[in-house]
Amino acid sequence: MEYTKPLAQLIEFFQKFPGVGPKSAQRMAFHLLKMPLGEVQRFAQILVSAKENIHYCSVCFNMSASDPCEICSDNKRDGSVICVVAETKDLIAIEKTREYKGLYHVLQGVLSPLDGIGVEDIRIKELLNRVADEKVQEIILALSPSVEGEATSLYLTKLIKPFNIKISRIAFGLPVGSDLEYADEITLAKAIEGRRIIN
Repeated sequence: MEYTKPLAQLIEFFQKFPGVGPKSAQRMAFHLLKMPLGEVQRFAQILVSAKENIHYCSVCFNMSASDPCEICSDNKRDGSVICVVAETKDLIAIEKTREYKGLYHVLQGVLSPLDGIGVEDIRIKELLNRVADEKVQEIILALSPSVEGEATSLYLTKLIKPFNIKISRIAFGLPVGSDLEYADEITLAKAIEGRRIIN
């Protein structure tokens, strides 16, 4: 079936989102077209505002409208512990547990030579600078148990060991190959609680 050009463009655009196939894109497009014009305009404003105002925190590389971000600025957080995650979505998943009270470091990816992502492409150097400069006593590695996540954890462990601080990993009650963002709060809370020291 041929769609009128504006509808075809809308469906095509929705298909650019991860995990959205042709049928989902079509449903989203038709839903948007049924919304009142005022709601669509508000949605457009929210999209533009998010794109213009959300940036990376200069300390931890979390996405935020403020710099430093809300977590780095919170003096009630425990600055002696840094939880290392791959993406902001993983940070959000851990925050939902309300169990973790330390700071974060968002790598903005994991090592993946097959995808051309190397050491210089993620925020490893900045993590090492924080470990060297701050009064950090523990690094918690909270990377997904994928091949890339495991490789990144091993690499970071090797780099952090000389600083003589505690390195732990969250315990995984998660299936291997799954992503942190899809885990429920209870599983993630138990994973944080049951983290173990890496020898």
